[in-house]
Amino acid sequence: MAYKSLAACVLDLEKNGHLIRIKEQVDPYLEMAAIHLRVYENQGPAIFFENIKGSPFPAVSNLFGTIERSKFIFRDTLPKVQQLVSLRNDPMKALKSPLKYAGSAMSALSALPMKTPGAHKKFLKTSISQLPQIVNWPMDGGPFVTMPQVYTEDIERPGILSANLGMYRIQLGGNDYIQDKEIGLHYQIHRGIGVHQSKANKLGRPLKVSIFVGGPPSHPLAAVMPLPEGLSEMTFAGALGDRRFRYFYDDEGFCISADADFIITGTVYPNENKQEGPFGDHLGYYSLMHPFPLMKVHHVYHKKDAIWSFTVVGRPPQEDTSFGALIHEITGSAIPQEIHGLKEVHAVDAAGVHPLLFAIGSERYTPYLKQRRPQEILTIANHILGKNQLSLAKYVFIAAKEDDEKLSTHHIAAFLSHILQRIDLTRDIHFYTNTTIDTLDYSGDGLNSGSKVVIAAAGDIKRSLWDSVPPALGLAENGYAAKMAIPGIMVLKFDPYLNAEKTAVEVAKLNLILTNEDLSGIPLIVMADDAEFTAANIDNLVWVTFTRSNPAADIYGIKDFIIEKHWGCKGSLIIDARKKPHHAPELIKDGTVEAKVDKMGKEGGALFGLF
Repeated sequence: MAYKSLAACVLDLEKNGHLIRIKEQVDPYLEMAAIHLRVYENQGPAIFFENIKGSPFPAVSNLFGTIERSKFIFRDTLPKVQQLVSLRNDPMKALKSPLKYAGSAMSALSALPMKTPGAHKKFLKTSISQLPQIVNWPMDGGPFVTMPQVYTEDIERPGILSANLGMYRIQLGGNDYIQDKEIGLHYQIHRGIGVHQSKANKLGRPLKVSIFVGGPPSHPLAAVMPLPEGLSEMTFAGALGDRRFRYFYDDEGFCISADADFIITGTVYPNENKQEGPFGDHLGYYSLMHPFPLMKVHHVYHKKDAIWSFTVVGRPPQEDTSFGALIHEITGSAIPQEIHGLKEVHAVDAAGVHPLLFAIGSERYTPYLKQRRPQEILTIANHILGKNQLSLAKYVFIAAKEDDEKLSTHHIAAFLSHILQRIDLTRDIHFYTNTTIDTLDYSGDGLNSGSKVVIAAAGDIKRSLWDSVPPALGLAENGYAAKMAIPGIMVLKFDPYLNAEKTAVEVAKLNLILTNEDLSGIPLIVMADDAEFTAANIDNLVWVTFTRSNPAADIYGIKDFIIEKHWGCKGSLIIDARKKPHHAPELIKDGTVEAKVDKMGKEGGALFGLF
């Protein structure tokens, strides 16, 4: 469907039963986010907020809340775009099948950005404080833009085809920002905008930044797409939306998306930062206050009938989960094609995406060995950890495809079981210490600082996994509350974490109890604050285990050893997944606001029938 605007998409969704309107006034402080979260949790429709306290503008959220709705929005263009992405990864396909791929080539050509100087006439001006001041979580540092498209150009290669369009969070107020004059940008330095800023800093020149909000739904999706080299976000947006990306430059030289509902322009000067955050983030915790680039606001433009677009970030699954599903739908096997021998890779959403990766690769190095072991898949794991956002992962579990051709990285429990049945704990655990992790992950001992581990498995099944705790282990008698999360993974309740020295004593005690016991069916033990919660379901298990641990600091073992710098264990692997003093606080909803949303869901309320 070729939407010319966000308003056209809203009307189409409403006409087809995919959107509801809330006419009563809503508070942008926590209430809008609480409504969104409740509707999303129940796989409900997109939400149009007509009357927002303190702002003259309406807002829409949950546009991409289900994969079915996303496919509906792009129902006329998805197949063409899938071919386009496939073609960019393997241009030889066009030569081998020119008739089949002719449409894709034309799609790319017709999607080239289009300059429309006259479009400036349809824009009015406003201020930052007039925009919906949406605050998602009680401890957030202020209102944030959560569905922005941040546009920057390469100072050495100006122009739209070398530009970057990315989705980085924007803090509109709070902290020490001067209202209406300053806002904060949060992004990681390896992202496209970070590269542009580094070049501008080196030349001692300010970086021009344009922030677009709204516009056709293809625009925000393009901003988060992991596109192949050489395919610009603006061209992709045009192909996906079946409408060329229209733009012009204002009098100060800022690029303006002619179809966006709002545009904030401003400059980032070298080495000018202010404290940004806290912010409730996608790992299920707050990212804390840190210095990030300061943007000095020049202008805030808007269309006459502009609609503010937003989402809510929190412990997965959230709307960005559906974003990820749509991206996978479009890109298919794009990343495996870029890494030789890789069959598939999956960032596990339930674990906060970046902390945990599952991968399947070929293991063909030594077919003559009687006992196969991980070799080629270790090389593949190194490639994965050097690839774009995949490099943010802390835990990489990788299996050999030859062991089970039907294995899928998207079935969490089955994949973990496959690994645990085959792993040699004396050999197959490989650490990367004193390295970088995700900016938003506080399991390490500093910003961007932590460790990684690759856990690889190849070969025949070595053990059967137990689905219950054997009484013979004597755990209850020694004061341990034990729960089996899934076969092979036992969760033990421990006292709250104090320090590394105390943990070493606790692990030594556990070793003393279990050293001479048969642990063959329990290759993994998780230390937790709440064993009942952690073992309740697979989502809780992976969220607690992999967001609350830093591999090099928090992995232990029964009968562990170090030989030639290699660490292993002869008994069970242990992961200390308790909350640590340096961890960020987890996200907790406001009870008063939740009660108000409960009331809206009762008969006569705006959300009646949705939950």
